[in-house]
Amino acid sequence: MEILTRNQKTIKKLITVISILIPLIIVLLFQVKFEGNFSFLPHIYAVINAVTALILIVAVYFIKKGNRKMHELMVKIAFLLSITFLIMYLLYHATTDETKFGGIGYVKYLYFFILITHIISSIFLIPLVLHTYFRAFINDIKGHKKIAPLTFLLWEYVAITGVIVYLMISPYYK
Repeated sequence: MEILTRNQKTIKKLITVISILIPLIIVLLFQVKFEGNFSFLPHIYAVINAVTALILIVAVYFIKKGNRKMHELMVKIAFLLSITFLIMYLLYHATTDETKFGGIGYVKYLYFFILITHIISSIFLIPLVLHTYFRAFINDIKGHKKIAPLTFLLWEYVAITGVIVYLMISPYYK
């Protein structure tokens, strides 16, 4: 049975709030535009997604080898990269008109399938990463180990499909 302190309960509530607010903020920023030219950002945050995918694999490698310190470091780096990605993503979409995918036929359907599953997965990923990180932080290793494999798979999927979406839409950037 899980026994949480008052602070830990507060953190769990905060995770829920953050998990709801981030997608809402993204949707809102798609509705308004601010001044600025951040059209170069997709090229950078695609690289960040690729590096994140690699870092996550390295994190799993280290934990399988029993090197918890390096595992923690790799996860922290992946977490910081994801936050950096999110900031850049928000800046780009708050200042730049939407890029329309120009592919046709099966490629168009493939693109939208990957994009939609990427978006849905990223929404579920937010609370999953935060809860997994929280479990490790409070030293609930059993709880951490229980959800970490799913978190890894979903995080990896989001990072890789982010790169694929970028590669597929990049010819259509202005």
